[in-house]
Amino acid sequence: MSDSPADDGPEDETPIQRALRLKKAALDAKPKPPRGGRFQREQAAAHQSSSKSKPWMGR
Repeated sequence: MSDSPADDGPEDETPIQRALRLKKAALDAKPKPPRGGRFQREQAAAHQSSSKSKPWMGR
């Protein structure tokens, strides 16, 4: 792999900065789980019910 202008990164970007930028771009391209609605309520309910059996996890 060679540095090319098509990389659209800054000229003075280090290899680590480039890797981080590419990693963030890959994460942003992945589909996100649904937000809000029934899905979120189900997740919250599952979390609440499991904590009741762990009294040491309370306040």
